[in-house]
Parts: sequence; structure tokens; C-alpha cells
Amino acid sequence: MFCMIDKGDLPAEKVYDDGNIFAIKDINPQAPIHFLIIPKKHFSTILEIKEDDHELIGSIYSVANELAKQKGLDTTGFRIVVNCGVEAGQSVFHIHYHLLGGRSLKWPPG
Repeated sequence: MFCMIDKGDLPAEKVYDDGNIFAIKDINPQAPIHFLIIPKKHFSTILEIKEDDHELIGSIYSVANELAKQKGLDTTGFRIVVNCGVEAGQSVFHIHYHLLGGRSLKWPPG
């Protein structure tokens, strides 16, 4: 699904794209600000990440920081979530990172 969004075959509101990583607004937001940050390289789960992918995965956190700052979340706080496997809530098997903010987030989640 995310590969189709990236190619423009499925609609989504992109908020970031640098050629390696893109971010979209979540279609079912769980917070006032809810973006999905997605590497264009396909990994079904985070268990497929190898040592030579560390730079790409690290860049995801730089993108999250940039988006958080753009939305003012750097002063109020935000959460980054990645699910791995069905029991953890992963429903799309192309890794993606949820950036959530804009409200008080409780702990523990789920």
C-alpha cells in the first residue's frame, strides 16, 4: 500500500518527501497531529533491518524531528511509535513510524 502511495497510485496527503523517506497524514488519526514516516526501501517489519540500513533508519528520526518542530511539538512533546507484528498492532507490512502529538498522550498505550 505505501509503495502505491509513493508512486501516486493511491491518494494520500504527503507532508514530506526527500527521495528516500516520505511522510503522510494518517487517514485514521489517533491524535490531532498524526503522521506516518515511511522509508521507500521496503522492509516488512523492523526485524528485516540490517546494519547497512542504519543510516536510513536514523534519517527517519531526523525527519520526525523536523516535522515535530514544524508543528510546534518540540515544545509540547510527541511520541514516535513503530509496531512489529500482528499482536503489536502492525496492520501494514511495510515499516512505518507514527509521529503523534497535539494532545496529552497516556502511558501505557494500548
